[in-house]
Amino acid sequence: MTEPYLTTLLQMRLLVGFLGERAQHAWWPTAFYESSSRLFLEPVFSKSSRLAQYHGVLEAARRLHDEHLNVGSYHLFRLPEEVEQDLHATVQSSIGEDLTSQATQNKEHALETLAKLAASKSLSSLGPTAVGSIKDLDSSDTLQAIAAAYLSAFTHNAKTYPYLVS
Repeated sequence: MTEPYLTTLLQMRLLVGFLGERAQHAWWPTAFYESSSRLFLEPVFSKSSRLAQYHGVLEAARRLHDEHLNVGSYHLFRLPEEVEQDLHATVQSSIGEDLTSQATQNKEHALETLAKLAASKSLSSLGPTAVGSIKDLDSSDTLQAIAAAYLSAFTHNAKTYPYLVS
């Protein structure tokens, strides 16, 4: 059974990953979640094209965040190894399949879902923004703060990089 916070983290990764692609907000120049990408990926990754999409966006987002944050800081796209392994297993499960199809429907749906994850939290910030400690990664307050930071950035056409301190 997957921990609830892992499902939320994966959902957030998928939403932000989708919204950050060039067809939505162009934070990174990828198009892994466009319909045409499956035509390119399926011949090469016949049994794991969904996983290839996920890892492609994950790497693009990770690089952008790493460029703007200090070495050693954690963020939505760079988490402790145990969490990364759990997320990898979750994305391969039926939960991951459902979350991927929901998160990548369209831009409006993705923003609405991100707003639900942010709950009533509001966090407007530009650039690097500390949102908590890595030891509180499973806290709903920390997850809501991360979602709220991204939601604000996407709705105000800005970029933010919420991070967690060690």
